[in-house]
Amino acid sequence: MSDASTTLKKFENQYVPLVNQTLQQLNAGWIDQSILQSAMTYSVNAGGKRLRPLLSLAVLRTYQDQPTKGQLMAASALELLHTYSLIHDDLPAMDNDELRRGVPTNHMKFGAGMATLAGDGLLTLAFEWLSKADIPATQQLALVRALSHAAGPAGMVAGQAQDISSEHHQLNIDQLAALHRHKTGALLHYAVEAGCIMAEVKDEEQECLLKFADQFGLAYQIYDDLLDVTATAEELGKKTHKDAGEEKNTYPGLFGVAGTKQRLKQVVESAESQLTDLSCTNGRDYSLLNAFCSYFKIKE
Repeated sequence: MSDASTTLKKFENQYVPLVNQTLQQLNAGWIDQSILQSAMTYSVNAGGKRLRPLLSLAVLRTYQDQPTKGQLMAASALELLHTYSLIHDDLPAMDNDELRRGVPTNHMKFGAGMATLAGDGLLTLAFEWLSKADIPATQQLALVRALSHAAGPAGMVAGQAQDISSEHHQLNIDQLAALHRHKTGALLHYAVEAGCIMAEVKDEEQECLLKFADQFGLAYQIYDDLLDVTATAEELGKKTHKDAGEEKNTYPGLFGVAGTKQRLKQVVESAESQLTDLSCTNGRDYSLLNAFCSYFKIKE
């Protein structure tokens, strides 16, 4: 295991339990209907890497000591919203997936109607958590503004709409990059932005960190596309080879597997270079954020 992988694993072992503990607050009176609560907690507790809150926390750890409980709550709010997006993505009217993380998707367990409402509940609850997290009010407002933009019709939802409208129509590389910048990259951009807001990072440093976030987000989607054609259903916990069957726009569909691996390497190197350049400028250690790039395992 590389030094970066070891760093990331150590960080995950320390902070994933704290994020999961924070998410257990869902059982503390936030939801006022028993079946809805079961549906919402079912998907939140179905596992996952907690990548997005971890990115926020990694920025915080780079600039300060241990995150406060208020910062943990604000970071974990993003996981609520991310889970909503997965529930809705899996619905019959969207991707129509039966498995997510190796277990039945929300609508397979609770029906499409309740799954839709579970997603609605998680989406709106994310903003309530931001507004009630024990952080300065100016930061609460900045986070609400940033997340509503990232998740809304100028961000993730725009990407999802473009994905649906582009089925059976081949996009070029610039169009595909724009689609993924919205659909996948917007929430990863916000994850880093949220850490910057709470850590009060200087504007010029934040600009570099957000460039890192954007390249990381692009790499994440390229890697996801690659796994869909190279990994097994058991490894991913969901069906594979779905994108090609549904004529969705993907990097392997545009470049082939070998070309996609090369593109992934280039984007990961670009993400890493943003942190290297920033460290050379201010002398700060960004090895924790850089370690997130070890997530991408490129097999030759």
